[in-house]
Amino acid sequence: MSVTTDDLNAITEQVWLSYLDPEGLHPFLPSPEAPAPPHVIASVSVTGAWEGHVVMTFSEGAARLSTSALLGMESDEVSDDDVADAVGELVNVIGGNVKSLLPDGSLLSLPHVVTGEAGAKWPAAVEICRLQGSWQEEKIAIGVWTSKSTGAGE
Repeated sequence: MSVTTDDLNAITEQVWLSYLDPEGLHPFLPSPEAPAPPHVIASVSVTGAWEGHVVMTFSEGAARLSTSALLGMESDEVSDDDVADAVGELVNVIGGNVKSLLPDGSLLSLPHVVTGEAGAKWPAAVEICRLQGSWQEEKIAIGVWTSKSTGAGE
């Protein structure tokens, strides 16, 4: 079993409506453009029956907007710690939904957040689906990576 871009799109729409845009005024809009550095990267790992990662990459503006919406704060009140907490929670929620599509026995790690120019790397991991787009004109990308060579075709 594998996760598809359609699955990721449905999960993302649900999370946006539930957490960031309950009134549906500013939906996540798929786009061919990915966030440019510097950015904020949040990830969770899946281990057990399926192994891989769910990775969200935010432009700095998207990370601040997401934090502001999630925490109900004005964007100028948002601290770096708030950003790390909020984007970590978003990837955790999306990761939990992705995990629900995977075989029983798959476990989700705690979120990990990295900021700046350097991107997160996963040796021997292969991206199996990706959704990228914009929210309020700020770029966000969401990818699912598998660590097992058999995971891409399951």
